[in-house]
Amino acid sequence: MFLKFLRLEIKSFFRGSSLGINLAMKILRLIGILYFMLCLVGGAFGAFFYIQEEMHQDPIKIVSRFLIAGWAIDLIIKYIWQEMPTQNIKPFLTLNIRKKTLVNYMFVKTFLSAFSWLNSLFFITFSIIAIFNGYDATGIIGWFIGVSLLFYLNNFINILFNDKQTVAIGVGSVIVVVAALTYYNIIPTLEYSEKVFYNFYNRPYFAVVPAILFIALWKICFDHIRKVFYLDEGLEAKKTVGKTENIAFLNKYGAIGTFINNDIKMLKRNKVTKGILWGSLLFLFYGMLMFTSPIYKTPAMMMFMGLFVTGGFQFLFGQRVPAFDSSYYPLMMTLNVPYKEYLKAKWWLMNIVTGVSMILAICYAYFGWEMYLTFFAAGIYNIGVNSQFTLWSGAFNKMQIDLNSKEKRFGQKNSFNLKSLLLLIPKMFLPMVVFAIVKFSFGIEAGVSSVAILGLLGFLLREKIFDIIVKHYKVEKYSTLEAFKNKD
Repeated sequence: MFLKFLRLEIKSFFRGSSLGINLAMKILRLIGILYFMLCLVGGAFGAFFYIQEEMHQDPIKIVSRFLIAGWAIDLIIKYIWQEMPTQNIKPFLTLNIRKKTLVNYMFVKTFLSAFSWLNSLFFITFSIIAIFNGYDATGIIGWFIGVSLLFYLNNFINILFNDKQTVAIGVGSVIVVVAALTYYNIIPTLEYSEKVFYNFYNRPYFAVVPAILFIALWKICFDHIRKVFYLDEGLEAKKTVGKTENIAFLNKYGAIGTFINNDIKMLKRNKVTKGILWGSLLFLFYGMLMFTSPIYKTPAMMMFMGLFVTGGFQFLFGQRVPAFDSSYYPLMMTLNVPYKEYLKAKWWLMNIVTGVSMILAICYAYFGWEMYLTFFAAGIYNIGVNSQFTLWSGAFNKMQIDLNSKEKRFGQKNSFNLKSLLLLIPKMFLPMVVFAIVKFSFGIEAGVSSVAILGLLGFLLREKIFDIIVKHYKVEKYSTLEAFKNKD
């Protein structure tokens, strides 16, 4: 039966109305997955030999020491982005197929998601290296099984508590408190982590414990999903009572203030947009990758990191204008809506968040003021240049976004467009190339100044650029309306 489901999904993919875009997006996602696969495999090699040869300690012990942090991060990522694949299952509910089969198929699909198996590449590579370096094979296998199963338990925890926001806030608060107590050496959490996870190596039979937990949670989740596996219950779109909100001081800014007010309310109310906010927060920590590989310490990659650290919200939110308004965009186009003010409201909102990100990024000064100045210049470039080019790319975005959907993905098929890709040149490559060349030739001060000047020039020329952007939005207006009306 699982093979039949798989064949149906393949047929659905190739019979869709947007096969070319589907293939392009699949290829781009595959490239992204391959990138992270290489990072994890390389990270396993780097971690093992660095700990063994530079730190002169047991790699299994040191990695086990920090696995509790990895487990918590994995749980947070899965809560934010991974969702049960219920949409493809709904049509089968009226057929003569046992619900037991459908529920198990949904579970299997969650384990096939890259969110589930990517971290296993690190553990597999690390375990193989350990065996070839003289570690006991039985102990390593027990360690691998025990650790992997504990990480896979996060899939079930996510299923059980995904729609329970109060529980999620409670768990998140506990994680933050424990992290703070660990940081200030009040609770030796890392030592407990080392003892628990290293036990799987010393006593391989302990891997039976996570195996039992895995089976038990599968059964609990199965019973939970099976009980509410109906269109009018568990699979029904959640409805909430609407609340009237108004940020009064924004109203004095006219149409721009009204649009900002509406966007803030949208960000607060919907699960899809909350995912954007969480993603933007995580982008602040993207610069930490700089310390895992020497390549990220090159001038071009430092600027690349700075653009993402300070512009996470801008990239995630801005390129989906006007997709976030797709449900009422046709109605809006029949009204006397000032296009320029509509776009400027998005622009101001993005830049306010970018400014806040530039302030929060000061924590990177701990690793050197040169790094923070690079990130600060990237933030100025994001405000002056990238904010406008991101809105420009939104004119070619024909993706529908259902704000009431439980889907937790950043991108969908219709967000792919060749023109949007071409706009990546001034958005990403131009500041990276300029910074690298000027810094190499004249030093860090000149490199930072050159990128900041480009950002200031973009800010000063914003009115001219906005006229061009508005023109493109009007040219794409009817194709965008057609795409938003087409539910396929």
